[in-house]
Amino acid sequence: MEEKQNQDAPKMSSVEDAQEEQELTHTDKLVGVFTEPQPMFSRIAKFPAKTSDWLIPVLVVIVVAILSQFVMMSNPEIKLQQQEKMMQNIEKGLDDAVKEGKMTQEQADQQLEQIQENMSGEAANMFQTISLVVGIPFGMFIVFFVVTGFFLLVSKYGLKGGGEYKDIMVAYGLPMYISVIEIIISVIAALAMGKLMTGLSAADLMGMDKTTTTGFLLSKANPLSIWFYVVFGIGLAKMNKADDVKKYVIAVVVIWLGFSLLFYFLTKTFPFLGNFTG
Repeated sequence: MEEKQNQDAPKMSSVEDAQEEQELTHTDKLVGVFTEPQPMFSRIAKFPAKTSDWLIPVLVVIVVAILSQFVMMSNPEIKLQQQEKMMQNIEKGLDDAVKEGKMTQEQADQQLEQIQENMSGEAANMFQTISLVVGIPFGMFIVFFVVTGFFLLVSKYGLKGGGEYKDIMVAYGLPMYISVIEIIISVIAALAMGKLMTGLSAADLMGMDKTTTTGFLLSKANPLSIWFYVVFGIGLAKMNKADDVKKYVIAVVVIWLGFSLLFYFLTKTFPFLGNFTG
């Protein structure tokens, strides 16, 4: 009787092992991003990276981002704030051009008046719609491929990881579901507060200018952004078959803050770059 039980035990163990090795569905991976990112990435790293694991989250972010813009622009108060912010940036650029002798004050005034006229009417609305529908997907994919390419180099040569490009794409793509949550909450907060918001950082909530030192520092105080980069660091470690997860998380967060700081100083030298900040 005991011999029979002993013979059955390995069979049950092998069945359990087979079940543990079963690949997760995309829904399981989505849930895992929010609940247990480390075990989830450890599990999917045992299988070849799938295109759907980065493409679906990217497409979801694009769709939600476009819809969020349409929702916010349907609010007259928020739309006016966006137009005023755009005009302030344009006016600043024209003032700089006048100071540098590239145009006269009269030319700057005429150009500003022409831009203000063009911002109203059906043509402007059509242009804005096309810009959103075309610009957001194009920009999103460009940023995605550049960032993942950069972190492939960091992983291979800086952290000595063994992952391939597709692994990095999955590690960066799946955490984008966190970005979806941030966009949705940002829209709800913007509509509730009646003001233009591009995120959930302390600077956004306080309505601070992110081109100032204080505004820049507080723009990094965003719990959802920090969460995103921590999960990305975990995914990067696991997809590179690395045991030291902390090293990867620290590297990702430091690089994020480092590039943010670099861009901040670049906006001081080249003010037009401020148009690309939230």
